[in-house]
Amino acid sequence: MPKPRALLSWSSGKDSAWTLHRCRQADAFDIVGLVTTLNEDADRVAMHAVRHELLRRQATAAGLPLYPVGLPAPCSNDEYLARVGGEFRRLKHELSVTHVVFGDLFLADIRAWREQQMKDLDLEAVFPLWNEDTTRLAHEMHAGGLQAHLTCVDSEQLAAEFSGRTFDRAFVDDLPEEVDPCGENGEFHTLVTAGPMFSHRINVERGEQRVDGRFVFTDFLPLD
Repeated sequence: MPKPRALLSWSSGKDSAWTLHRCRQADAFDIVGLVTTLNEDADRVAMHAVRHELLRRQATAAGLPLYPVGLPAPCSNDEYLARVGGEFRRLKHELSVTHVVFGDLFLADIRAWREQQMKDLDLEAVFPLWNEDTTRLAHEMHAGGLQAHLTCVDSEQLAAEFSGRTFDRAFVDDLPEEVDPCGENGEFHTLVTAGPMFSHRINVERGEQRVDGRFVFTDFLPLD
């Protein structure tokens, strides 16, 4: 029997990257593309602020087509559903997709919202990392060869100086006890540059930092 064809909701960060790795390990789905939302004015991944060029390089390293969805900032819920839902609907028919895979870990309200969104599109939402212990999961990522950098920190939850750091064991050890090791509560966001889901490393250099309200962003630039 052929495997169900699925799209992966791709954030450019560690959780979606590790979800792709797990899906390939389990061999339960045929992942046929990555869907990512972008701030259309900045041409960067929403919240992660990762450059579109790095996103394209990630997709190439993952060996998958990229389907970016531009969003205005700010973006209403209705506009989000119209644009993202429209792209999933298009791809569902063009690629014969039946499932959409997400890297969410434990936020039940987000999962319920995604499940309803997919149900409305006659697609099934899948959550391979759901309810895993996030400390153990972070260490599994490190041991498995995933390499990532923090592109955004919510300074109301985590000290600003963490922005730009490498997501490694030392980083997790340095986190305050109240901060989730995978940043599932929005404490931080990442850019993945290497790991078992990629055929090759993506070389980057650290750029400037900027502060936007409570959020501290660190830019990363692609190297040839």
